[in-house]
Amino acid sequence: MTRGRFVSFEGIEGSGKTTQITRLADRWRADGVPLLITREPGGTRLGESMRRVLLDAQTMDLTPEAELLLFYASRSQNIEEKIRPALERGDTVICDRFFDASFAYQGYGRGLDLSVIERLTDLVCRDFRPELTVLLDIDPATGLERARRRNRSRAREEGRFESEDLDFYERVRDGYLDLARRDPDRIRVVPALGAVEDVEARVHSVLAAHAHQP
Repeated sequence: MTRGRFVSFEGIEGSGKTTQITRLADRWRADGVPLLITREPGGTRLGESMRRVLLDAQTMDLTPEAELLLFYASRSQNIEEKIRPALERGDTVICDRFFDASFAYQGYGRGLDLSVIERLTDLVCRDFRPELTVLLDIDPATGLERARRRNRSRAREEGRFESEDLDFYERVRDGYLDLARRDPDRIRVVPALGAVEDVEARVHSVLAAHAHQP
């Protein structure tokens, strides 16, 4: 069975994930690479419904445990409906967040037991793990201001996480960096400040280096 590449992008709000994924996808499509672009939460009809609940600023009183389980329900559907078939076709998959986000947000950010998240990851993801994760790293104050400005300009309803305080994002960022220290072969930290083109060049450098690893 042919198996395609699986790349994920991670980072806090305002780190520029969507922009960099779009630019990478344009580059790879121009090179003739068959691609699936997906996101979490979301990616499927069920997942997009869960996304509306999870990210809507009007969603109130959601417990950390309920939040975690909704993310994994969306992830399970995304794997079975989108990611697994694409990889089995030999396509390359780019996912805007994957299980690292649950460790960073619900684990380090909300304080849930990391071992519980590990068990859920084993249950839901099995061997569907990114071969490379690009972590776009940015100071939380800068990222949060970017995200809030973006939401105001676009009149978006996905402002639930942007309403969290700075301390929450400090914990999430620290969590992401801790995950990168634990798994440096897979998770590559890319500074997200600077011009879009400069960040793109850093991302491309990381991808090129990974592609040439034995």
